[in-house]
Amino acid sequence: MPPNLPLTCTHSYNATMRTEEGSSGLTNDFELGPIRPPSEAYSLLLRATRNCPWNKCLFCHCYKDTKFSLRTVDEIKRDIDTAREMRDYIEEASWRLGYSGNVQMAAAAILNQPYGDASLRNVALFLYAGGETAFLQDSNTLIMRTPELIEVLNYLYEAFPSLNRVTSYSRAHTAAHKTLDELKAIREAGLVRIHMGLETGHEPLLEYIQKGTTSEQQISSGQKLVEAGYSLCEYVMPGLGGEAMSAGHVKDTARVLNAVNPEYIRLRSLHVSPTMPLWERVQSGEFKLLSEDAVVGEIRDLLELLEVESFFKSDHIVNLLMEVEGMLPQDKAEMLAIIDAYQSMPEEERLNFQLGRRLPLYEKLTDMEDPNRHDRVTEQMSRMRERGDDISEVVRRLKDRFI
Repeated sequence: MPPNLPLTCTHSYNATMRTEEGSSGLTNDFELGPIRPPSEAYSLLLRATRNCPWNKCLFCHCYKDTKFSLRTVDEIKRDIDTAREMRDYIEEASWRLGYSGNVQMAAAAILNQPYGDASLRNVALFLYAGGETAFLQDSNTLIMRTPELIEVLNYLYEAFPSLNRVTSYSRAHTAAHKTLDELKAIREAGLVRIHMGLETGHEPLLEYIQKGTTSEQQISSGQKLVEAGYSLCEYVMPGLGGEAMSAGHVKDTARVLNAVNPEYIRLRSLHVSPTMPLWERVQSGEFKLLSEDAVVGEIRDLLELLEVESFFKSDHIVNLLMEVEGMLPQDKAEMLAIIDAYQSMPEEERLNFQLGRRLPLYEKLTDMEDPNRHDRVTEQMSRMRERGDDISEVVRRLKDRFI
């Protein structure tokens, strides 16, 4: 999120922006989906499809009680036109308000408002960050007919010539059924990166969580996307196997990743909330969740098994050790050392870190060396125990906020 404007200009500038917004002539907004990857936080968001065509994964809370639909090319183009009008409005306002075309300042003023149209705020955030990336929502843009997706991409780049990257989600099942020539044509039209939820490569677990794909499809789709020239981000879910399938989850996930060799491997540790179908199986005792320590152990085991040339990223706030990231294979030893440092801590200190990360008072292990922060977490733990609270359960509830 951009920083606040200097105090000397905030009041008058924001008041002017409120007047500008009210008289801008912007009568339309554009449709936004519910999610995007953390790495697309500053991207222009455009909804190419609605919801999820599969929508059966037990660990997912999104899109439940919704129906998948394809949007027409004309609908998507109208949204692109609306986003372009908003961009032009912000650029023009940056001159009218006396900032000599400083678009970032005009965008920041909109973002500093406690209200406003969500789509206008998205365009402002996009411009604040430089206006270089866009993300096509929702869960599976590659399901669009290839000529129609190419037409949308061409139109988007014409409307926003500053773009250097357009990305989207895709299911492995969908990518596996696109021909290599189709994938190359879409890549040449400007879809640069695919975000794909691998989650696990373990066949029994894929079936249990109702993922709707196989490890064979994961490998074939991933290899095809890499061959077609995409930057492929594979998302892995530590903890997804629970106690029963933990070992198979780690081993087979490494097997799939080694076969694909994606540009990025991104961690999304399992957290089960009441909004997910898996919650009922946890409550019944059928699915046994791993402890935070066991999930960290899975990540260590996965790193040991990986033989890839990939960026290993832990960029979701639900992950405990977000500092475990780097380039494989050269940074493997450093990442393992961070995990080893955590695992070597006394149990009370590990619990201190787990709570401190979720409050949040810690971002990385070395933050515990700050006596003030460490004492604050210790005091919170004491109060919880006096009330009879289970600290691990408190941590779980705190993580609900991140889902």
